[in-house]
Amino acid sequence: MITEWLNNQPATLRCSDKWQETVDTVSIKLINPNDELYQFDFKPGQFVSLGFEINGKLEYRAYSISSIPGQNHLQLTVKRVEGGIVSNHIIDHFNLGNDVKVLAPTGPFNSVDCQPKQKVALLSAGCGITPVIAMAKTWLSNNADIEITFVHMAKSTSQTIYFDELESLSALYENFNLRLLLKDNTGTRHPQGRLDKAWLETLCPDIAERTVYLCGPTQFMQDMESNALELGVSPENFHQESFTPVESQQESADQKSNGVVQFDVPDFGVATEVAQGATLADVLEENGVPIIIACRSGMCGSCKCKITKGEVSRTSTETLTEEDIANGYTLACSSQIQTDVEVSLS
Repeated sequence: MITEWLNNQPATLRCSDKWQETVDTVSIKLINPNDELYQFDFKPGQFVSLGFEINGKLEYRAYSISSIPGQNHLQLTVKRVEGGIVSNHIIDHFNLGNDVKVLAPTGPFNSVDCQPKQKVALLSAGCGITPVIAMAKTWLSNNADIEITFVHMAKSTSQTIYFDELESLSALYENFNLRLLLKDNTGTRHPQGRLDKAWLETLCPDIAERTVYLCGPTQFMQDMESNALELGVSPENFHQESFTPVESQQESADQKSNGVVQFDVPDFGVATEVAQGATLADVLEENGVPIIIACRSGMCGSCKCKITKGEVSRTSTETLTEEDIANGYTLACSSQIQTDVEVSLS
């Protein structure tokens, strides 16, 4: 294990490769510069958070790992996002030989904690393909006795992330069944349409017999969850990536606010008034408190801090134990300030 990760600190990894996947996505490989043969261990489906110094501020964002455990690199795929500070920085400025701060792999959406039945269905769209292809490749490389139906939706073959790899896996492995649905199927053998309940039943008619793993854009995931459950998938066999940033706009907090409250971080000399209902992470950042806020969805635990006085409401306690909560710990990205509060990062 990398020493820094054992101490819950970011490690420095180096870009060893970078290439264009589609017109708006790139893939990168990260290695341990201190040991280029170091083999990374994680649970397929998990993510890492990358930290870059951008405009004088350390910005962290989380990206799913698409490589498999036991390799000497981590592979990530990054999509260009309008206004995306870190994603666009990676695409435009992060190149071979460059270093980046990386937090340890984490995330409950994985094929180890979410054990599969003998038959699985992987449902994805867009960049949601990254964690589920890691699951599929791991099962295949381990010769697991698992029958995989891989249902993916994209605009076209040229905009399908890992298209050539998916085709190769389909040709090489009898237990890997690719079901690619395209909005534009001009000149291809793949069907055209929008992945709705009817298409899901057509592409995976025995889905009720399978363990389902889902990742994609928010609305897609909401629709697929509803469709899968209606088609008979049991909730205990349904797993999805909850990798959606918590809404944290100050304007929204102001609209919900009943007034102002006192906010104190004694260790950093912060004492100010803030809007009741404001997201704790936003307030910490605005006041210059050095806290890592990576996934911004309550999934990675990087922004764990302690409320020593006062109360916050929580939208996620994913990485917190009952003891943590009892002792006042919270996740800043998914906590809203409700009363006068005092916060400690130590």
